[in-house]
Amino acid sequence: MATRTIDPITTEIVRSAFTAAADEMNATLIRSAYTPIIYEMKDCSVALLSADHRVLGQSAGLPIFLGNLEVCTQLTEERFGRDAWQPGDVWLMNDSYLTGTHLNDMTVFGPIFHAGELAGFAACRAHWLDVGAKDPGGAMDSTDIWQDGIRIAPIKVAEGGVQRDDVTQLLGLNSRFSYPAMGDLGAQIACVRTGQSRLEAIIGRFGTETLELAREEIFAQTERFERAAIAAIPDGTYQAEGCIDGDGVGSGPCWVRVRVVVDGERMTIDLTDSDDMQRGPVNCGEAQAISACRVAYKLLVNPDNPPDGGAFRALDVDVRPGSLLAAQEPAPCQWYFTPLGLLIDLVVKALAEVMPEQAAGASYGDSMVIALSGMDQRGPAAAPWLLYEPTVGGWGAWDSSDGQDGLINNVNGSLKDMAIEVLETKYPVRLVHYGFRTDSGGPGRYRGGTGVIRRYVVEADSAELSLWFERSVTPAWGLLGGADATPPDVIVNPGGDDERHYLKASRVPLKRGDVVQTMTGGGGGYGDPREREVEAVRLDVLDGYVSEAAAREVYGWDGTT
Repeated sequence: MATRTIDPITTEIVRSAFTAAADEMNATLIRSAYTPIIYEMKDCSVALLSADHRVLGQSAGLPIFLGNLEVCTQLTEERFGRDAWQPGDVWLMNDSYLTGTHLNDMTVFGPIFHAGELAGFAACRAHWLDVGAKDPGGAMDSTDIWQDGIRIAPIKVAEGGVQRDDVTQLLGLNSRFSYPAMGDLGAQIACVRTGQSRLEAIIGRFGTETLELAREEIFAQTERFERAAIAAIPDGTYQAEGCIDGDGVGSGPCWVRVRVVVDGERMTIDLTDSDDMQRGPVNCGEAQAISACRVAYKLLVNPDNPPDGGAFRALDVDVRPGSLLAAQEPAPCQWYFTPLGLLIDLVVKALAEVMPEQAAGASYGDSMVIALSGMDQRGPAAAPWLLYEPTVGGWGAWDSSDGQDGLINNVNGSLKDMAIEVLETKYPVRLVHYGFRTDSGGPGRYRGGTGVIRRYVVEADSAELSLWFERSVTPAWGLLGGADATPPDVIVNPGGDDERHYLKASRVPLKRGDVVQTMTGGGGGYGDPREREVEAVRLDVLDGYVSEAAAREVYGWDGTT
């Protein structure tokens, strides 16, 4: 009997159908969510998976979850067996040691059936504003996983199409913001239901056999592209290391060490020499360390092809259990992404020598989170409030291009700024300044991207400030003669008698009228600054990216206009 094949046109139509289904899932989640961190900032990610847990389609979202949502369905099946999947069921989990992420990231997923047979899974992950940690939103100084919040192994949140009241109440009672948390849960369940209906419709249109042929061809294409890209890299072992400032509770710096081995069509990223897991909350589960390596790999290897079940087959990742990149109980994991942003930059740095056209200087590196909280007295009754947002910064320059100015860090991808109008409406805070930070980008023939300055004014009688700003010990480095960027800083009441500087802080008391000024770092430069075009320097000065003094001293600009 002849082996059936599939034509390329049908294959591309199916590929687009999978992607469109994932995009629709993402839209459902964002439009249905109750908290701005999801519906405004889009701190979420979705995927449509095959019955054997391989990615069919993944929408734009947080890159740090790349190839990670399927871990949740795989682990659930390993724990409960294949027969655990039943029509209409929806599951939930957030255990840091299983998903790799922090407890705020709730993963909701469910099986998809067609004609009584398991056909795939729909999965989504979204950041919940509060999951009962010792401090609102999440602690900056936790020392065990229980201080991070409620920890949940895989559990059914809906059974036979009916949402479980007991599990829903359990989740609601363990959040300081119960009502919006339950709204976000409903949005995630709706997202899963959308994925279920979309995949069923695709199967109904094309048929199971055609879909299987298209899927395998899509996966095979991706694998071929990636193997060819790796084969073009000279064989060898490439290394880099760097450190984050500290673990948030007094220890540090904490080192991440990367060894990349290229052997023919295979790449191995070895993380085993990185530091042991820390007492403070900078640890992550192994699954997220693998995802971070996949992000770095994707930046360099076949970046134009969207990830699917054929991706990463040529990549191995070695992680040492008990290290800060493969944490075990009771290590806290609230700021799991801090070493991962550094890890991504280090993989690029390690390969920069042999991939100079693809490599870039380091980015500003971390999410640079500010959290303001308290009681809002503006309404008829006082209500608790929590403003929690990452801050953009500068990306590294690369061959033939300056770095991006004011862009979210590479672990967060499509995460957006919260609109100022939303921020000032929902919270007793006023944002009085938002602009680029002069001289923050690393000088070079191509300049590193600039960080930003944001200035908040408290409009409540009292509030508390928590901060997680990073990468001052290892600021964004330059490549091939490019200079390092300026590290971050946060100032409370700048210029006042009580001016204070912070990077990390937990529940600092503030009063009405206090000012918090956050300043993020820039990206590393690329190439000798003295080789930068004179016109580019002049425009940088006019735009405020570079001061006139720095232009003269660093770039050799003579002031001509």
